[in-house]
Amino acid sequence: MNKQELLINKTAQDKIDFKLGLQSLLEDADYNFENLFTTLRYYIINAIPNKTDYSSEAYQRALNTIPLKPTYTPIVILKTYPTKIAFQKLANLPADENKKTITSLLWIFKITDTERRNTECKNGCGHFWHELDELE
Repeated sequence: MNKQELLINKTAQDKIDFKLGLQSLLEDADYNFENLFTTLRYYIINAIPNKTDYSSEAYQRALNTIPLKPTYTPIVILKTYPTKIAFQKLANLPADENKKTITSLLWIFKITDTERRNTECKNGCGHFWHELDELE
């Protein structure tokens, strides 16, 4: 697990405050929007239990609680389009939308992965990223 992935997972698991984790990701010397976007998209797709339409309760709750104005372009896209199409549209937004996009995706991963840890993984799962204390 690289530094960015560790930071994402620590943020999702509340081992680092969300705002601090987000800030650390965005201000990292190695920050690259495309790489971070790809990692978060992959993590979200794997954390959502219903892979058919991605309409799980946790995913919907995440969309409705993103800590940004609901009128911001990334949030409108996420709420308007099916997940896979929304992610394609997010990847093509202008650079001035990158911070809002990463904020939205990190939040969605935090909520969906928390749900996964509390349901599918609550009795142990073997996912090494859910054992962060052992990785440090």
